Amino acid sequence: MLRPEQHSAEACSASIMAVKDALYMLNGKWKLPLIVALSNGSMRFNDIQRALDGITPKILSKELRELELNEFIVRKVLPTMPVTVTYELTPYSNSLDRVVTELRNWGVQHRERIIAGMRPQKTKQP
Repeated sequence: MLRPEQHSAEACSASIMAVKDALYMLNGKWKLPLIVALSNGSMRFNDIQRALDGITPKILSKELRELELNEFIVRKVLPTMPVTVTYELTPYSNSLDRVVTELRNWGVQHRERIIAGMRPQKTKQP
């Protein structure tokens, strides 16, 4: 976390802009889960849709196009009959490894905290 005594206003502004850029690129609830789904290797469209329970074909197509445009995934058309299309991560997507790992770790911690808070608290009897 940034501390006021460590950074100037310019550095703070630059940090805010960098975070906004990252969030803009990875916005929505499907981009990071899609990247995680593809981390085990190339997948076909229907396989991705099954892995991401709840995503519609229209949204999946949109997310795949945006990730391809930003060079996180590559779309491969294989010369088979019928044509086979697969999607896989690019080496550039590895730049998100630490981000995804930290988000996953935080998500596990957060879920455990919420579940623990839902348990009835035992009170001491006098």
